[in-house]
Amino acid sequence: MFDSVGEETQTRKRFITMLRVPVLSPSGKPLMPTKPSRARRWIRDGVALGKWSDLGVFYVQLTQQPSGEETQPIAVGVDPGKLYSGVGVQSPKATLFLAHLVLPFPAVKDRMKQRRMMRRGRRGRRINRNWAYSQRAHRQKRFNNRRQNKLPPSIRANRQLELRVVTELCRLFPVSNIVYEYVKAKGSKSFSPVMVGQKVMLGWLSKLAQVKTQFGYETANLRTALRLVKSKDKSAQTPETHAVDGLTLACSELVKYEPFHTANTHGHTWKGLVQLTPSIFKVIRRPPISRRQLHLMVPAKG
Repeated sequence: MFDSVGEETQTRKRFITMLRVPVLSPSGKPLMPTKPSRARRWIRDGVALGKWSDLGVFYVQLTQQPSGEETQPIAVGVDPGKLYSGVGVQSPKATLFLAHLVLPFPAVKDRMKQRRMMRRGRRGRRINRNWAYSQRAHRQKRFNNRRQNKLPPSIRANRQLELRVVTELCRLFPVSNIVYEYVKAKGSKSFSPVMVGQKVMLGWLSKLAQVKTQFGYETANLRTALRLVKSKDKSAQTPETHAVDGLTLACSELVKYEPFHTANTHGHTWKGLVQLTPSIFKVIRRPPISRRQLHLMVPAKG
Protein backbone atom coordinates (compact mmCIF):
# COMPACT_ATOMS: atom_id res chain seq x y z
CA MET A 1 0.00 0.00 0.00
CA PHE A 2 2.74 2.42 0.89
CA ASP A 3 4.63 1.51 -2.27
CA SER A 4 1.61 2.29 -4.45
CA VAL A 5 1.08 5.64 -2.72
CA GLY A 6 4.74 6.46 -3.14
CA GLU A 7 4.65 5.54 -6.81
CA GLU A 8 1.56 7.67 -7.32
CA THR A 9 3.28 10.63 -5.64
CA GLN A 10 6.37 10.22 -7.79
CA THR A 11 4.25 10.02 -10.93
CA ARG A 12 2.40 13.18 -9.97
CA LYS A 13 5.69 14.99 -9.31
CA ARG A 14 7.05 13.94 -12.71
CA PHE A 15 3.80 15.10 -14.36
CA ILE A 16 4.02 18.52 -12.69
CA THR A 17 7.70 18.84 -13.60
CA MET A 18 6.93 18.27 -17.29
CA LEU A 19 4.22 20.95 -17.38
CA ARG A 20 4.97 24.43 -18.70
CA VAL A 21 3.78 27.75 -17.28
CA PRO A 22 3.07 30.63 -19.72
CA VAL A 23 5.19 33.75 -19.23
CA LEU A 24 4.30 37.33 -20.17
CA SER A 25 6.60 40.34 -20.30
CA PRO A 26 5.82 43.47 -18.22
CA SER A 27 4.06 44.93 -21.27
CA GLY A 28 1.96 41.79 -21.78
CA LYS A 29 3.93 40.27 -24.66
CA PRO A 30 3.90 36.44 -24.57
CA LEU A 31 7.30 34.80 -24.07
CA MET A 32 8.42 31.19 -24.03
CA PRO A 33 6.82 29.19 -21.18
CA THR A 34 8.92 28.02 -18.25
CA LYS A 35 9.03 25.20 -15.73
CA PRO A 36 6.79 25.34 -12.63
CA SER A 37 9.81 25.32 -10.29
CA ARG A 38 11.29 28.38 -11.98
CA ALA A 39 7.92 30.15 -11.93
CA ARG A 40 7.61 29.52 -8.17
CA ARG A 41 11.12 30.87 -7.66
CA TRP A 42 10.31 34.01 -9.66
CA ILE A 43 7.17 34.63 -7.61
CA ARG A 44 9.07 34.04 -4.35
CA ASP A 45 11.82 36.52 -5.32
CA GLY A 46 9.35 39.13 -6.56
CA VAL A 47 10.52 38.85 -10.17
CA ALA A 48 7.06 37.84 -11.43
CA LEU A 49 3.40 37.89 -10.41
CA GLY A 50 1.11 34.86 -10.63
CA LYS A 51 -2.19 35.36 -12.48
CA TRP A 52 -5.04 33.35 -13.97
CA SER A 53 -6.28 33.63 -17.54
CA ASP A 54 -9.88 33.39 -18.78
CA LEU A 55 -9.19 29.78 -19.76
CA GLY A 56 -8.36 28.87 -16.17
CA VAL A 57 -4.64 28.56 -16.97
CA PHE A 58 -2.12 29.84 -14.44
CA TYR A 59 0.60 32.13 -15.86
CA VAL A 60 3.23 34.52 -14.59
CA GLN A 61 3.91 38.09 -15.67
CA LEU A 62 7.41 39.45 -15.18
CA THR A 63 7.87 42.66 -13.23
CA GLN A 64 11.28 43.33 -14.78
CA GLN A 65 12.31 43.50 -18.41
CA PRO A 66 13.78 40.12 -19.49
CA SER A 67 17.30 39.83 -20.90
CA GLY A 68 15.97 38.42 -24.18
CA GLU A 69 12.70 37.84 -25.97
CA GLU A 70 13.70 35.13 -28.45
CA THR A 71 10.99 32.55 -29.06
CA GLN A 72 10.69 29.14 -30.66
CA PRO A 73 7.97 28.18 -33.16
CA ILE A 74 4.71 27.36 -31.38
CA ALA A 75 1.72 26.07 -33.32
CA VAL A 76 -1.97 25.88 -32.43
CA GLY A 77 -4.07 23.13 -34.00
CA VAL A 78 -7.86 23.40 -34.30
CA ASP A 79 -10.00 20.39 -35.21
CA PRO A 80 -13.50 21.85 -35.81
CA GLY A 81 -16.67 19.86 -35.45
CA LYS A 82 -20.43 20.13 -35.13
CA LEU A 83 -20.82 19.23 -31.45
CA TYR A 84 -17.22 19.06 -30.23
CA SER A 85 -13.89 20.57 -31.27
CA GLY A 86 -10.30 19.84 -30.28
CA VAL A 87 -7.49 22.34 -29.67
CA GLY A 88 -3.81 21.66 -29.06
CA VAL A 89 -0.70 23.82 -28.57
CA GLN A 90 2.72 22.34 -29.30
CA SER A 91 6.33 23.53 -29.26
CA PRO A 92 9.34 21.50 -30.42
CA LYS A 93 10.17 20.44 -26.84
CA ALA A 94 6.82 20.22 -25.03
CA THR A 95 3.06 19.97 -25.32
CA LEU A 96 1.70 23.18 -23.84
CA PHE A 97 -2.11 22.94 -23.83
CA LEU A 98 -4.99 20.64 -24.76
CA ALA A 99 -8.69 21.48 -24.81
CA HIS A 100 -11.99 19.74 -25.53
CA LEU A 101 -14.63 22.27 -26.62
CA VAL A 102 -18.31 21.48 -26.06
CA LEU A 103 -19.92 23.54 -28.82
CA PRO A 104 -23.27 25.33 -28.29
CA PHE A 105 -24.76 24.15 -31.61
CA PRO A 106 -27.79 22.19 -30.28
CA ALA A 107 -28.65 24.73 -27.58
CA VAL A 108 -28.54 27.71 -29.95
CA LYS A 109 -30.51 25.80 -32.59
CA ASP A 110 -33.27 24.95 -30.09
CA ARG A 111 -33.40 28.49 -28.75
CA MET A 112 -33.70 29.98 -32.22
CA LYS A 113 -36.55 27.58 -32.97
CA GLN A 114 -38.37 28.53 -29.77
CA ARG A 115 -37.78 32.23 -30.43
CA ARG A 116 -39.28 31.86 -33.90
CA MET A 117 -42.37 30.19 -32.46
CA MET A 118 -42.81 32.88 -29.80
CA ARG A 119 -42.39 35.64 -32.36
CA ARG A 120 -44.99 34.12 -34.68
CA GLY A 121 -47.35 33.82 -31.73
CA ARG A 122 -46.94 37.48 -30.82
CA ARG A 123 -47.48 38.63 -34.40
CA GLY A 124 -50.56 36.46 -34.69
CA ARG A 125 -52.09 37.95 -31.54
CA ARG A 126 -51.31 41.48 -32.67
CA ILE A 127 -53.15 41.31 -36.00
CA ASN A 128 -56.88 42.01 -36.13
CA ARG A 129 -58.09 39.58 -38.75
CA ASN A 130 -61.48 41.27 -39.02
CA TRP A 131 -59.87 44.11 -40.96
CA ALA A 132 -58.98 44.07 -44.61
CA TYR A 133 -55.51 42.76 -45.40
CA SER A 134 -54.25 46.17 -46.57
CA GLN A 135 -55.33 47.76 -43.27
CA ARG A 136 -53.76 45.23 -40.90
CA ALA A 137 -50.81 46.11 -38.65
CA HIS A 138 -48.14 44.52 -40.83
CA ARG A 139 -44.70 46.01 -40.49
CA GLN A 140 -43.25 46.53 -43.94
CA LYS A 141 -39.72 45.30 -44.60
CA ARG A 142 -37.11 48.02 -44.10
CA PHE A 143 -34.25 46.36 -45.97
CA ASN A 144 -33.49 43.32 -48.08
CA ASN A 145 -33.31 40.55 -45.53
CA ARG A 146 -32.81 37.80 -48.13
CA ARG A 147 -29.17 38.44 -48.92
CA GLN A 148 -28.13 34.84 -48.08
CA ASN A 149 -24.60 35.84 -47.07
CA LYS A 150 -24.69 35.43 -43.31
CA LEU A 151 -23.82 32.55 -41.00
CA PRO A 152 -26.61 30.73 -39.17
CA PRO A 153 -26.58 31.62 -35.46
CA SER A 154 -25.76 28.07 -34.34
CA ILE A 155 -22.72 27.78 -36.62
CA ARG A 156 -21.57 31.29 -35.78
CA ALA A 157 -21.70 30.41 -32.08
CA ASN A 158 -19.52 27.34 -32.73
CA ARG A 159 -16.88 29.25 -34.61
CA GLN A 160 -16.90 32.16 -32.16
CA LEU A 161 -16.21 29.82 -29.24
CA GLU A 162 -13.23 28.36 -31.11
CA LEU A 163 -12.03 31.86 -31.97
CA ARG A 164 -12.30 32.98 -28.35
CA VAL A 165 -10.18 30.06 -27.15
CA VAL A 166 -7.51 30.58 -29.83
CA THR A 167 -7.41 34.31 -29.07
CA GLU A 168 -6.75 33.61 -25.38
CA LEU A 169 -4.03 31.11 -26.31
CA CYS A 170 -2.33 33.74 -28.50
CA ARG A 171 -2.28 36.04 -25.47
CA LEU A 172 -0.51 33.36 -23.38
CA PHE A 173 1.90 31.82 -25.89
CA PRO A 174 3.98 33.33 -28.73
CA VAL A 175 1.99 31.53 -31.42
CA SER A 176 3.65 31.54 -34.84
CA ASN A 177 1.21 29.34 -36.80
CA ILE A 178 -2.39 28.16 -36.61
CA VAL A 179 -3.30 24.91 -38.37
CA TYR A 180 -7.00 24.47 -39.14
CA GLU A 181 -8.47 21.21 -40.39
CA TYR A 182 -10.33 21.97 -43.60
CA VAL A 183 -13.36 19.90 -44.56
CA LYS A 184 -13.77 19.34 -48.28
CA ALA A 185 -16.44 17.32 -50.06
CA LYS A 186 -17.45 16.89 -53.68
CA GLY A 187 -20.56 18.65 -54.89
CA SER A 188 -22.71 21.12 -52.99
CA LYS A 189 -22.32 20.37 -49.29
CA SER A 190 -23.51 23.70 -47.89
CA PHE A 191 -25.86 21.83 -45.54
CA SER A 192 -22.90 20.52 -43.50
CA PRO A 193 -22.53 22.57 -40.30
CA VAL A 194 -18.78 21.84 -40.25
CA MET A 195 -18.20 23.15 -43.78
CA VAL A 196 -20.36 26.26 -43.49
CA GLY A 197 -18.36 29.22 -42.19
CA GLN A 198 -14.89 27.79 -42.86
CA LYS A 199 -13.79 30.74 -44.97
CA VAL A 200 -15.11 33.21 -42.41
CA MET A 201 -13.29 31.37 -39.62
CA LEU A 202 -10.02 31.37 -41.58
CA GLY A 203 -10.37 35.11 -42.08
CA TRP A 204 -10.82 35.62 -38.33
CA LEU A 205 -7.82 33.46 -37.46
CA SER A 206 -5.58 35.18 -40.03
CA LYS A 207 -5.73 38.33 -37.88
CA LEU A 208 -4.04 36.43 -35.02
CA ALA A 209 -1.24 34.52 -36.77
CA GLN A 210 -0.31 32.79 -39.99
CA VAL A 211 -2.99 30.22 -40.85
CA LYS A 212 -2.57 26.95 -42.71
CA THR A 213 -5.15 24.31 -43.59
CA GLN A 214 -4.91 20.55 -43.60
CA PHE A 215 -7.27 17.79 -44.67
CA GLY A 216 -8.56 15.07 -42.40
CA TYR A 217 -6.67 12.19 -44.02
CA GLU A 218 -3.39 14.06 -43.54
CA THR A 219 -4.20 14.46 -39.85
CA ALA A 220 -4.95 10.73 -39.56
CA ASN A 221 -1.64 9.78 -41.22
CA LEU A 222 0.40 12.03 -38.91
CA ARG A 223 -1.51 10.81 -35.85
CA THR A 224 -0.54 7.25 -36.76
CA ALA A 225 3.10 8.27 -37.26
CA LEU A 226 3.14 9.97 -33.85
CA ARG A 227 1.57 6.83 -32.30
CA LEU A 228 -1.30 8.76 -30.81
CA VAL A 229 -4.49 6.87 -29.97
CA LYS A 230 -7.91 8.33 -30.73
CA SER A 231 -11.05 7.29 -28.89
CA LYS A 232 -14.15 6.33 -30.87
CA ASP A 233 -16.50 7.74 -28.24
CA LYS A 234 -16.89 11.30 -29.54
CA SER A 235 -18.80 12.48 -26.46
CA ALA A 236 -16.10 11.43 -23.97
CA GLN A 237 -14.39 14.44 -22.41
CA THR A 238 -10.86 13.05 -22.60
CA PRO A 239 -7.72 14.15 -24.49
CA GLU A 240 -7.96 11.07 -26.72
CA THR A 241 -11.31 12.14 -28.20
CA HIS A 242 -10.85 15.44 -30.06
CA ALA A 243 -7.89 17.19 -28.41
CA VAL A 244 -5.56 14.56 -29.87
CA ASP A 245 -6.46 15.77 -33.37
CA GLY A 246 -5.77 19.37 -32.37
CA LEU A 247 -2.39 18.26 -31.05
CA THR A 248 -1.67 16.38 -34.29
CA LEU A 249 -2.54 19.47 -36.34
CA ALA A 250 -0.14 21.55 -34.24
CA CYS A 251 2.60 18.94 -34.71
CA SER A 252 2.16 19.12 -38.50
CA GLU A 253 4.12 22.39 -38.43
CA LEU A 254 7.08 20.64 -36.79
CA VAL A 255 6.99 17.24 -38.56
CA LYS A 256 6.76 17.04 -42.36
CA TYR A 257 6.20 14.16 -44.79
CA GLU A 258 8.92 14.82 -47.36
CA PRO A 259 10.52 12.82 -50.18
CA PHE A 260 13.99 11.28 -49.90
CA HIS A 261 16.46 9.85 -52.40
CA THR A 262 19.37 7.49 -51.81
CA ALA A 263 21.63 5.50 -54.10
CA ASN A 264 19.31 2.48 -54.05
CA THR A 265 15.86 3.65 -52.94
CA HIS A 266 13.56 6.61 -52.93
CA GLY A 267 10.25 7.49 -51.32
CA HIS A 268 8.75 9.62 -48.55
CA THR A 269 9.42 9.73 -44.83
CA TRP A 270 8.61 11.88 -41.80
CA LYS A 271 11.23 14.53 -41.10
CA GLY A 272 11.39 16.69 -38.01
CA LEU A 273 11.57 16.37 -34.26
CA VAL A 274 8.83 16.98 -31.73
CA GLN A 275 8.55 15.92 -28.11
CA LEU A 276 5.09 15.08 -26.77
CA THR A 277 4.76 15.61 -23.02
CA PRO A 278 1.91 15.73 -20.46
CA SER A 279 0.09 19.06 -20.46
CA ILE A 280 -2.90 20.90 -19.09
CA PHE A 281 -6.23 19.56 -20.35
CA LYS A 282 -9.38 21.68 -20.19
CA VAL A 283 -13.02 21.00 -21.05
CA ILE A 284 -14.49 24.33 -22.21
CA ARG A 285 -18.11 25.19 -22.82
CA ARG A 286 -20.15 28.36 -23.04
CA PRO A 287 -21.90 29.39 -19.79
CA PRO A 288 -25.69 28.86 -19.99
CA ILE A 289 -26.63 32.53 -19.76
CA SER A 290 -29.75 33.99 -21.42
CA ARG A 291 -29.68 37.77 -21.58
CA ARG A 292 -33.13 38.06 -23.20
CA GLN A 293 -35.30 35.09 -22.34
CA LEU A 294 -37.93 35.67 -25.00
CA HIS A 295 -37.89 31.96 -25.78
CA LEU A 296 -38.94 31.28 -22.15
CA MET A 297 -41.72 33.89 -21.94
CA VAL A 298 -45.25 32.69 -22.69
CA PRO A 299 -48.06 35.19 -22.07
CA ALA A 300 -50.72 34.19 -19.58
CA LYS A 301 -53.77 35.92 -18.20
CA GLY A 302 -53.19 37.72 -14.92
